[in-house]
Amino acid sequence: MRIHRKIAALASAGALVALTGCGAADMTKQASPYANAGGSKTVTLSVQSWVGAQANVAVATYLLEHELGYHVDTVQIDEVPAWDALSQGRVDAVLEDWGHPDQEERYVKDKKTITPAGGLGVTGHIGWFVPTYFAKQHPDVTDWRNLNKYADQLRTPESGGKGQLLDGSPSYVTNDKALVDNLKLDYQVVFSGSEAAQITQIKQFAKEKKPFLSYWYKPQWLFQKVAMTEVKLPAYKEGCDADAQKVACAYPHTPLQKFMNADFARDGGDAATLLKNFAWTTEQQDEVALMIADRKMTPEAAAEKWVEANGPTWRKWLPKK
Repeated sequence: MRIHRKIAALASAGALVALTGCGAADMTKQASPYANAGGSKTVTLSVQSWVGAQANVAVATYLLEHELGYHVDTVQIDEVPAWDALSQGRVDAVLEDWGHPDQEERYVKDKKTITPAGGLGVTGHIGWFVPTYFAKQHPDVTDWRNLNKYADQLRTPESGGKGQLLDGSPSYVTNDKALVDNLKLDYQVVFSGSEAAQITQIKQFAKEKKPFLSYWYKPQWLFQKVAMTEVKLPAYKEGCDADAQKVACAYPHTPLQKFMNADFARDGGDAATLLKNFAWTTEQQDEVALMIADRKMTPEAAAEKWVEANGPTWRKWLPKK
């Protein structure tokens, strides 16, 4: 997400190469293990660390392998380095991008090494959320101007003398530190380290009926398990987040996009066609994500179950013969 992020390993029929940390100089030099297999048809997909993105890749992988006969390799890379890998052809496609205008300007408009591959069909939104049970007790907490009133109740050992704003991985692009400063809020941003760790913390708070304030995002399957209510930040207006240090507005609603390496988009044959056509709803993504993250199914098993039940949806994605 220009703003997002998230971390759990994706196991698929392809190999998973775990690449984290933006400073790894050779992270874009990973090639598919199938690259030299004579006559093989190979696709390499970037899989972001959050489970919604893993759901996309799981279903796409299953269809590429079982319907079209491709070998699929998955590579986990942080959001911005994934653009470098995509540009260099080390990755063929990214199926869920939350908006990276600087990278689009560089690689799509200037270098023309990456090409848009259409919308995912899902609209993403990041915000600050409190548990609904707390919002019902204190309705005014859903207005950011009243957050300081509840800072003491939201304090944790990690946040020191301030209220805690729980974030995910430091690698996620977020405006939260600037928002806290610019809105003069008595809060400390505390990074849990990953989506999985953040989910564990939220679930624990909910189990104990404790109040919490968390950076979170939609679509996300956890809303089906823990009811949360969004805190209204100052209204988003185009350009209000242009200066990362001066941001004082809400996050936008972002139609999530797919991108491909330009050569793959042109020469990728049936695989490129399927991935361009791949588009589903928030509810469908959440269904697969829930199976992976909550029911502990492997991504392949979750994808197989979804594919078996949703033929009319995915058959439209296949190349026309």
